Amino acid sequence: MNFQDFAQLLSRFELKGEPVSVTECKNGIINKTFVVDTTSGNRYILQRVNENVFKNPDQVMENILHVTEHLREKIKERGGDSSRETLTLIPAKAGGYSVRYNGFWRVYEGISNAVSHDKIERPGQFRNAGYAFGDFQRLLSDFDTSMLHDTIPNFHNTPMRYDAFKSALDADECGRAASVKPEIEFIEEHRWLCPIITDGIESGKFQQRVTHNDTKLNNIMMDADTDEAVCVIDLDTVMPGSLLYDYGDAIRYGASNAAEDEKDLSQVYIIPELFKEFTYGFIEGVGGALGEHEAKAMTISVAVIALELGMRFLTDYLNGDKYFIVQYEGHNLDRARTQLKLVSDILAKRAELDAIVESAL
Repeated sequence: MNFQDFAQLLSRFELKGEPVSVTECKNGIINKTFVVDTTSGNRYILQRVNENVFKNPDQVMENILHVTEHLREKIKERGGDSSRETLTLIPAKAGGYSVRYNGFWRVYEGISNAVSHDKIERPGQFRNAGYAFGDFQRLLSDFDTSMLHDTIPNFHNTPMRYDAFKSALDADECGRAASVKPEIEFIEEHRWLCPIITDGIESGKFQQRVTHNDTKLNNIMMDADTDEAVCVIDLDTVMPGSLLYDYGDAIRYGASNAAEDEKDLSQVYIIPELFKEFTYGFIEGVGGALGEHEAKAMTISVAVIALELGMRFLTDYLNGDKYFIVQYEGHNLDRARTQLKLVSDILAKRAELDAIVESAL
């Protein structure tokens, strides 16, 4: 779209001022995101929701509205600044909070003097992020999960992700299976990881909670001056789940030495110092509500989530790169290989990492 198209789209939302610039953020792999600056000095975040991923975007919006309203009240009760500490959707002039304009669009208020980080620059940032994700769950501990739609059914159902991988492998519609035999063998050897969290929820060992389900570092906005975690963002996948989903995903992403698509696998490993920083922050943020069984499974949850994502990337590669946005041929394969390398490293360091969790309790 050109600037005039964006201006026409944005005119359908209750913005303060007129748009003067629209700049795309290119680090997302699901939705299209743009930063909008206006004549009033206000900054907004414009997003086109990926309807190939989110089949019912209206349900996504309902979840976000319910969760942010609850968070806003809790933040106000404790004397916080709800305009910075939770997301604020901008109303559409025709009603509701979305507009259809060659796609499904929404707008958030920008969060002043705050930035997101794709990679840790200072260890304290990761502790702050851990606290924020833990606090996010604490604030939602009394939220009625029956109000939430299942926006991506079985999103973190790792056994079902394995089944999807096997189906893609059997179909081999792009003829790629022969080139990824080592990755296939690794997944088969580590299949035992798949049911650990789902079985724990089903048995009652792990409490079902409201979870974010996409706890990457860059889904935390941090104060540009102090590194304090300001706001948890990207709430599209907020659903009932396990605390271990959030913890495991945050560690496998943020405590890794390498980017998710690093080609040099010798550079892909967990950094114990960062593992410790996030773990201490997360446990403090949850506020003592961590269960005994959850605590014992924290380290292994990282391996479960890394394997799950590795299977998802490899499945998409086998299927012809239909789900994740790719920048080059073989991008999803590189992503898969980094996750599988992380599984190996986590299991090799398990005793050391378990000891860190124990020391944080």
